Amino acid sequence: MRITEGSNYETVRDTMRRGREKMETLQNQAASLKKLNRPSDNPAAAAEVLRIRSDKAKVEHFQLNSKIAENFLVNTDQSIADLSDIVVRSKELAISQSSMASSSEETRRAVAEEVNQLFNQAVSVANRRVGDRSIFSGYKTQSPAVNSNGQYLGDRGQMMVEIGSDVFIALNIPGDEVFNTHPSPMSPDSQDHSEPGPDNVNLFNELQHFKVGLLAGDLDGIRDTLDRFDQLHGQLIATRAKVGARLQGVQYTNQATERQQISNSVLSSSLEDADMAQVVTDLNKEESVFKSSLAASKRLIQPSLLDFLR
Repeated sequence: MRITEGSNYETVRDTMRRGREKMETLQNQAASLKKLNRPSDNPAAAAEVLRIRSDKAKVEHFQLNSKIAENFLVNTDQSIADLSDIVVRSKELAISQSSMASSSEETRRAVAEEVNQLFNQAVSVANRRVGDRSIFSGYKTQSPAVNSNGQYLGDRGQMMVEIGSDVFIALNIPGDEVFNTHPSPMSPDSQDHSEPGPDNVNLFNELQHFKVGLLAGDLDGIRDTLDRFDQLHGQLIATRAKVGARLQGVQYTNQATERQQISNSVLSSSLEDADMAQVVTDLNKEESVFKSSLAASKRLIQPSLLDFLR
């Protein structure tokens, strides 16, 4: 008889304990709006949520790098566009002063003054900065790209940033590739002496030659600048196309990381967030089950001697 009563008490106690644990779990889910509060709730889901959170941190870092690269490339594109406008205006002036019919000493002096202003504008554009970093200086971002004479002071370093998993992109174009049509190797060891390359045209040198030709009245020299301005303009267009391709790559990669972020958020929500309608329904059901278990336990446990003495 004693063993039977002890077994009944154990059964009732286990039933009550399980009921309270289920109600406690549901109440925690209702309070936190999460169905995954501890790793023990669902070890596999907890591991997946941790992986998603780690991926989220990486994606946020990639998105920050993408914004930095996009800002740098947009400013680079605008600067090259401004240089292109300077070259186009210089060519227009060269055309207007290339013949005796449209050129005189007074007009050439006036145009020479405008060319001087265009030269200063080109120096200013070449030395533009994004924040505290020079756009066209290569790795020498704290130094201006050119001096007041248009001499290049930077190097050919390209700053690489990671905008996706194992996806790197250069956020800058060295000024030596922008201001010259055929830049020579900056390291003597890299020069190829087997055969000469095409003649290089430098933007700042050409503007100075044009100015000298105007002041000297050298019409043949002025005409010679027309083809060289065309070469410079073509180089700037090609460089803008390169910058545009990089911008497109940054934007495409950024869109891909955003889609990945959304996908991870949906998966994390499905694993971690509680369905409140289902939680409330289950909680009401467990409360009813618990009350029923209490009522049944009273009938299951037989009255004790004290009950008979009352």
